[in-house]
Amino acid sequence: MDTPKVFESEYRFCLILWKHEPIKSRELVELCKKELGWKPTTTYTVIKRLSERGILKNENTIVTSLVSKEEIQLSELDELVETKFEGSLPAFIAAFAKRQKLSQKDVDEIRRIIDGADEKENKEMVQERNKTKRNHYE
Repeated sequence: MDTPKVFESEYRFCLILWKHEPIKSRELVELCKKELGWKPTTTYTVIKRLSERGILKNENTIVTSLVSKEEIQLSELDELVETKFEGSLPAFIAAFAKRQKLSQKDVDEIRRIIDGADEKENKEMVQERNKTKRNHYE
């Protein structure tokens, strides 16, 4: 299932939800009033819309998310890379690195992430190869 699109104002709402969930809808209304300047009707409308789209559930006035912050972020990033960088992750990273000053700590962390992805991919390839060998001999 694809992660549903979340618009900017909905994302700001979700940040509050993720921080406080599970939360009573009345308490969420108060937080949105305080942090976003929303009227109660706005918050209840957003709860209803996000519930209809499968992003959260409102059961017995208790609101909880069905989609995580990471899922939303990854979905948005996938869309950005696909639409603005013709699906090229290296082009995205190059553009990002040109616009953002990367500290040595940032560079080291990015390298660890890439190395970890390589290790995971290699491990999965070995597991698949071993599985294929076992199936061949059975």
